[in-house]
Amino acid sequence: MKPYIIQNSPFVVPTDDGKVINEHFGLATDGNSAISIAQMKAPAGWSEPFQTPEFDEFTFIVKGKKQFIIGDDEIILEAGQSIKIQKNTRVQYSNPFTEVCEYISICTPAFSMELVNRES
Repeated sequence: MKPYIIQNSPFVVPTDDGKVINEHFGLATDGNSAISIAQMKAPAGWSEPFQTPEFDEFTFIVKGKKQFIIGDDEIILEAGQSIKIQKNTRVQYSNPFTEVCEYISICTPAFSMELVNRES
């Protein structure tokens, strides 16, 4: 067995909001509960409900812009910028802009629907 893994077939997470999620490593791909790494594409006009995840989430913007609402702060990140949001922080993610936002998301522990705590 080699001491490395090249991921050529990430798990494509099913969505119904136009967002593309390709998980390269994590629970859905290789059963790793410690970390997940995903490539994302959020279409123009996309948004999610507020959530209070039980994991730290690191986001690196590759292309476009993404909006974060954290408490009273509205933060807009552009390509080349990154953010770490600590677990148990209420946050809303969106792309109210006119172009697709491409970004990388890393979650520790790994992303799971049981830990994301999305509001209805």
